[in-house]
Amino acid sequence: MGSELQELSRERAWALLCEYTQNPNLIKHALAVEAAMCAYARKFSEDEHKWGIVGLLHDFDYERYPDPPDHPMKGAEILEAHGYPDDIIHAIKSHAEYLGVPRQSLMDKTLFAVDELVGFVTAVALVRPSKNVADITVESVKKKFKDRAFARSVRREDIFTGAADLGVDLDAHIQLVIDAMKQIASELGLDGSGRS
Repeated sequence: MGSELQELSRERAWALLCEYTQNPNLIKHALAVEAAMCAYARKFSEDEHKWGIVGLLHDFDYERYPDPPDHPMKGAEILEAHGYPDDIIHAIKSHAEYLGVPRQSLMDKTLFAVDELVGFVTAVALVRPSKNVADITVESVKKKFKDRAFARSVRREDIFTGAADLGVDLDAHIQLVIDAMKQIASELGLDGSGRS
């Protein structure tokens, strides 16, 4: 089964994401997590290409199979059928806390650490008048953490646990994710061009 994938190709990963995901917000989330994963891969001197693909594909099955444990287990089966390496599939499975799959590698821990934070930073940017991620500060993100009614679906505990498990300072973690998202702000619709 695992022989279909000859190489890790972003183009193939992107095609798979687009095949299973139509919702533009889910695609933007995938792009933002990809950017954060790539930024951390550079920081840790890891394989930026592989880490980016993990970020791009971590939720690719969510629109079709949103209920646990279908997400991400259905996606894991699809990735296996497409010949994706075990470490990529493991990282994707390990980001779903309810599966109880241990986060072992740095890649596993990083995906878990950035996933919810990316969603939270996006929410913070979208409520600003500018709708521009460049206007977000670490302080503005941390202030919103305290507002439990804000971005209720984002699990703040996962953000804090993720940073701790990764062994990074929370402020530095937030800043790295903001900076990564700034690099692709126009693709994320967070460059201020869509402000009302």
